[in-house]
Amino acid sequence: MSELTDSGSGASADAAEPSARALLREALAGDGEAQSASGSEGQSPSGNRASPGDSRTQSGDSEAQRASGSRAKPDDDAPAVEFDPETVPLPDADVLDRLSPPVRRWWVSRFAAYVGENGGLFTPPQRGAIPRVDDGENCLVAAPTGSGKTLAAFTAVLDDLFAREGAGELENSVYCLYVSPLKSLANDIERNLEAPLDGIAAEIAAEGEPDSDDDSHPDPGVRQAIRHGDTSEADRRAMLEETPHVLNTTPETLAILLNAPRFREKLRTVEYVVVDEIHALAGNKRGTHLSMSLERLTELAEGSPTRIGCSATVEPLDEVADFLVGRERVAGEVGDADGFAPRDREIVDARFGREFDLQLRTPAADPIHTDDSVVTDRFYDALHELISDHENTLVFANSRSGAERTLRELRERFDYDESDSGCHHGSLGETQRTRIEEGLKAGTLDVVTTSTSLELGIDMPHLDLVVQVGSPKSVAALLQRVGRAGHSPGETVEGRVFALDRDELVECAAMLSRAEEGFVDGVSIPEGAADVAAQHVYGMAINRVRPDREVREVLRRAHPYHEFGTDEYERLMRYLTGDHEGLAERNVYPKVWRDANDPPDGQHHHEEYPVGETLVGKRGRLARVIYMTNVGTIPDSFGCDVVTRDGEPVGTLDENYLDTLAPGDVFALGGERFAFRYRRGSKVYADRTDERPTVPMWYAERLPLSGDLAAEVLAFQADLLDRLERGGPPAVRAWLRELPIDGNSVRAITRTYDEQVAYAGAESVSTPSRLAVEEVLDRDAYKRRFHVHATYGRRFNEGLSRLVAAECAARTDAEPTVAVADRGFSLALPLNRKVDVTGILRDLDPETVGEDLRVALRGTDLLQRYFRIDATRSLMILKRYKGYEKSAAEQQVSAETLLSLAEGLDDFAVIEETYRELLEDRLDAPRLRAVAERIAAGDLGVVDRTVDSPTPLAFGLATLVDSDAVLAGDESTALREFHARVRAAIDDS
Repeated sequence: MSELTDSGSGASADAAEPSARALLREALAGDGEAQSASGSEGQSPSGNRASPGDSRTQSGDSEAQRASGSRAKPDDDAPAVEFDPETVPLPDADVLDRLSPPVRRWWVSRFAAYVGENGGLFTPPQRGAIPRVDDGENCLVAAPTGSGKTLAAFTAVLDDLFAREGAGELENSVYCLYVSPLKSLANDIERNLEAPLDGIAAEIAAEGEPDSDDDSHPDPGVRQAIRHGDTSEADRRAMLEETPHVLNTTPETLAILLNAPRFREKLRTVEYVVVDEIHALAGNKRGTHLSMSLERLTELAEGSPTRIGCSATVEPLDEVADFLVGRERVAGEVGDADGFAPRDREIVDARFGREFDLQLRTPAADPIHTDDSVVTDRFYDALHELISDHENTLVFANSRSGAERTLRELRERFDYDESDSGCHHGSLGETQRTRIEEGLKAGTLDVVTTSTSLELGIDMPHLDLVVQVGSPKSVAALLQRVGRAGHSPGETVEGRVFALDRDELVECAAMLSRAEEGFVDGVSIPEGAADVAAQHVYGMAINRVRPDREVREVLRRAHPYHEFGTDEYERLMRYLTGDHEGLAERNVYPKVWRDANDPPDGQHHHEEYPVGETLVGKRGRLARVIYMTNVGTIPDSFGCDVVTRDGEPVGTLDENYLDTLAPGDVFALGGERFAFRYRRGSKVYADRTDERPTVPMWYAERLPLSGDLAAEVLAFQADLLDRLERGGPPAVRAWLRELPIDGNSVRAITRTYDEQVAYAGAESVSTPSRLAVEEVLDRDAYKRRFHVHATYGRRFNEGLSRLVAAECAARTDAEPTVAVADRGFSLALPLNRKVDVTGILRDLDPETVGEDLRVALRGTDLLQRYFRIDATRSLMILKRYKGYEKSAAEQQVSAETLLSLAEGLDDFAVIEETYRELLEDRLDAPRLRAVAERIAAGDLGVVDRTVDSPTPLAFGLATLVDSDAVLAGDESTALREFHARVRAAIDDS
C-alpha cells in the first residue's frame, strides 16, 4: 500500500469511521490532547527532555499512563509537533484498520504526537505483533524496553474483548492470562492496563453521547485483576464472584489455579496467554514449570490459546519461540518419531530499534599502581557528576552489599539523603522496595542503587541514565539493564559501564563492542527436569483419573520435554508410584497409582475408559492439600552456623556460598580466615588458618560470565594479539579507540597485553584455538600453582576444575586447593608434588567427561544441597504438611538421611535429576564435552608455560579474593609485587 494511503480505505474499516489521516488531523487539532500527552514521560516529540520542574514530566509514569483514557485539557505550553499531519507517511495505517472504531480513535488520540518518532502510528513491535495476535497467531515479540511491547501484546486482545463486551458475549471468566516472573511486574501491568481500559471505555461512551463534556470514567466492562501469593483470601473469593477477564499472575500461582476446583473452571475460556520477560523464565525451572502449566491449560481450555511472549533481550529466537508455543501432534512426516512438532509461531524481531549511547570508563590508566583510595575517589566523583547531569540515574552493582555500599558512599561524600536516593534489592523489606519503586516512577529520586532486582519490572519514565559498576557478565544483562533508561520512543539509551577491576576491562570492552553489533547471549533451556514433571503429573492425577497415554502426551507437548523418552517416563512413574524398596520406611509414600482399568465388576473400574487401558490417579486423602502447599520451583535457603572443630562459634555463612567451597578452601569471616572442612546439616566446621582466601565472599552473589560472551572475549583477545603482532602497542591503541571505551581503558588494556606477550609470549594468551596453562613454582609458600586460562565462564570452570582436581588428587595423593573464576581457575599443590596438568587437559575423554564429573561430585556438599532442592521439588521431602512448615535447614537434614538410600536405588528419578541438573545446568557439561572434543580433534591446542611469577593475565587468579572494587580490594601490595617481577623480567630480557 502507498505511504499516503488512509486507513479508511481498508477492508476492515468501518465505512462511517474517519480515515487514519482524519483521525490524526483531529488528534493534533486545537484541543492539544495528544500534544500534552506527549510530555507525560518527560519527552517531547523532538526528543528533548523536559525540565524536571515541567508539570508535564510528572503527569504520567509509563507508556500506558501516557496513554491515559482521560480527556486532556488544552495546554498552551505543550511541545510543538514537528511533522505535517497532512503529508506524514502512514505506512502502518492498515494496522489501525484492524482495530474497532473506539480503539482506533483512542489509539490515535493518545499516540498521534509520536508518529514522527515511530515512523507511523505504531512502534515496530506494535506494527509487527498487533496483526498477528489479531489473526490468532502465536508470536514472540523481541523489542527494547520502552518500545511499546505491553500494548503490542494487549491491543488486539483488548480490541477483541471490548467487541465481545459490546455484543454481550463476555462470560464471567478469564479470557487472557498475563504471566510474569515478578509480582512487582504483574502489579505494574495491572496499573498500566487501567489507562487503555478506561480510555477505550470513554471512547465507547462518547459514541453514545458525542456532545457530552462529562469527564467521569465509565465502567470499562472489561475487567482485570492480579492474583499471586500475596493476594488476600477475600480478594480470591471475590474473583470467583466477579472474575477478571484479564488475569495477571505468576508461574507458581497459575499452577495452583489449575488445581483449584472452582477457579480452574474459570480458565476454560482462556484464549490468550501473554508471557512477559520470557528470557527470565526460559533458562530455569520456573520456565519449565510454566511450560507444563501452559500445556495443562491448553488441555483444559476450549481451544489452544494464542501465546504471546515478550522480551527485550533474548536469543536464540527460534528456540525461545518453540519454548513459548510448545508442541502438538501432526500428521505425516512433519513431526518427530512420536508425531509431535512445534506449533506454528511468528517472531517479531524489533530488538535493535533504539539508539544506544554506551561507554566503558575506568578511573585509572594504571590500575595496579594507582592507590585504591584514588581509584575510589575518582569513581565516586565521576558517578556524582553523571548523576548531577541527569534527571534520574539507576546504578547497578554486582552484589547486594555492593549496592548498599555504593549508596552509603554517595551519601557520605555528597549531599544525598533519603529524599533523593535509595537502594533496592531482594533482601530489603517490601515497604522499602515499594517506596523506591514509587520514587522511580514519579521521578523524585536522583539516584537508586541496586543489584539485579530492577532489571525487570516497573516502568521508570524519568530514568535517563544507567550506570553499571563492574561487568554484568552478559551482553543480554547489559542491554536489559541499560534499556531501563530512555523509556520513550525516540530517546537514546544512555549507559555507562565502570570497570574498577583490571581483569574486567577486556571483558567489558568486548561486551560493549559486541552489544553495538547487535550480539545477544543465548538462553540455555533445561531439558527433561524430572522434579518439575513429578509435580505436574501429580497435579494432573489429582484433578481426575485419566489414561496414562494422556499424561505422557501433555508432558511431550511442553518444549522442555520434547525428548522425554520412554525410559525417562518409566523412571518418573516408578518414583511416583513408589516402586522402590525402602522409601515407605523413610516416610516417602507413593503419589499416584497406575494400573489397567478393571472390568465392570472390578473394584477399580472407570466406565468412561476401555477395560485394560492403563490409567493414572492420585493416592492419599491429602493429595490436593500437599500439592497446593508444596508446588513451585524456587528453593528455600538458609544460613549455616560456622564453628571451629573444637566447638567455638564463629559466625554464619549463606548456603549459596557454601556451594562454592570444597574441603580445604579458605574463606574470610569476621576479620579472620578459616579453612572449610565439612558440613553437617546446618553447621559448618572449619579451622583457623593463615592461608589466603580462595573463594571471595561475593562469589555466590554475582552472576557467572555467560558462555557466549566468554567466547566473544576469546575472539577479542585473538584480534588484539593479531594487531599487537603486526603493529605493536600503537596499532592496538588505534583499534581500541574505535570502540566505546575511554582513554584510561585503552591505555590499561594495551599495557596489560603488551606486558603479557613480552613476559610470556603470545601463546600464553588463550584464544578460540588455544587453551593456555601456566605453572608457577612458589618456593616462598612451598606451593606448585597452576593457572588455567579457560575463558569459558565460571560454570564451565567449576566443572573443569573438579575434573582436573580429582585427577591431580589421584596422581599425587594430595588434595589440591582450587580457586575458580570466570576466565579460568587456579590449582595449588605442595611443591614436592609434580603433576602434568596440561597432560590431564589433553587427555580429557569427551565420552566420559559426564560420568567422570558425576564421580567427582559424589560426597560433596554441592550434591547434598542440590539433592535437597530436587527432592523437595519432587515432593519427596514436603516443605509443608498438616500445618507444619519445615525450614530449609530441616529439609537439608532430611535430605542427608535420604541421600544414601537414593544413591543405592536403581535408576531413581530424583537422584538422576539431581545429577542431570548439576552436570547440565550448573556445571555446563555440554560445553565441557564440546571443548574436550575439540582438544581430542586437535582443533583446540593446550599450551603451557613455566614462569617465575604469575603473568599479568593471571594476577586476578593468583590473588583471588574480593575483586568488587566498590568494596575496595585489599590486594594492591600483592599485585604490585607481581607486576614488579614481570617488569624486571621484561627489562632483563
